[in-house]
Amino acid sequence: MLILLLEYKNERMLFPIGDDQVRGGHFPLFSYGFIALNVAIFLMQVNMPPGQLNAFIFDYGSIPAETMRGQDLFTLVTSMFLHGGWMHLIGNMLFLWVFADNIEATIGNFRFVIFYLLGGLAAHAAHIYFNMGSEVPTVGASGAISAVMGAYLVMFPASRVKMLFFIFTFRIPAFLFLGFWIWQQWISGTAALQVETAQSEGVAWWAHIGGFAFGLLAGMYYRMKFSQPSRASYNQDNYW
Repeated sequence: MLILLLEYKNERMLFPIGDDQVRGGHFPLFSYGFIALNVAIFLMQVNMPPGQLNAFIFDYGSIPAETMRGQDLFTLVTSMFLHGGWMHLIGNMLFLWVFADNIEATIGNFRFVIFYLLGGLAAHAAHIYFNMGSEVPTVGASGAISAVMGAYLVMFPASRVKMLFFIFTFRIPAFLFLGFWIWQQWISGTAALQVETAQSEGVAWWAHIGGFAFGLLAGMYYRMKFSQPSRASYNQDNYW
């Protein structure tokens, strides 16, 4: 079974594990709730027999050709909560853990849910635009998480992201980490177009780019509309 994954690839063993936290804002109920929901659904997936899992992915993953026919549009949402493997899940949930809570703390719980889902839909739109005839199901949360990262870049550009490199940790400004990340997605996405497929590595690059672009625009709006809670000192950051 071929599945197109929305995931973050990092072959250098370099990961974000925390960031400067905000205080005085809304409790990030849905940021953590989405992590719990994604993990629960994945645990259900891994306990399915192979044939049942295959059918489950095709039933609830997003297939561009079906979307273009107006078929099974609910999969544009359900696919955001499916994952293709342990590393796919862990990578996505790590990024969601690090970047989502500051956004939700600033804009509020209900707005965050709407923003997250719209970001995922924007990511689907970008992917489908370049893959209208694809029959390959797309699964993963990173389209929506890319929107979170785009908004984070605008709203918290100077926030310090705590990075893990093997056993060493260091901090870099969010604008450097997120800028480098989206540059990687752009290079990979344009390279995929040159070989006439956005599925060359099993990653939906343009979903990442589309979600991130949506997040940038939403972040500009939220930065103007909402006063940001004060950031806590670095020793109060969240990390695994």
